[in-house]
Amino acid sequence: MANTSQARKRARQAGVRRVRNAGQRSMMRTYVKKIVKAIVSGDKSQAAAAYKEAVPILDRLARKGLVHPNKAARHKSRLNAQIRAMS
Repeated sequence: MANTSQARKRARQAGVRRVRNAGQRSMMRTYVKKIVKAIVSGDKSQAAAAYKEAVPILDRLARKGLVHPNKAARHKSRLNAQIRAMS
């Protein structure tokens, strides 16, 4: 339990940020799943559109520190490679 006013405030801030960050990470996963679903269904145009929509989200979360920049780059690279491999 926080004993000082500063510690209580920091605990409040951490709680608010935890909830916000969880929502942002969930949004990122949803965008990635949308791309994967389009790839599995074989719809290249839908997959490309979903990829184009997700890239700025991944970049923003990496810039803000919610995910490691390498993780965002890895997602983008692998998903784009799968889209390009579609016939």
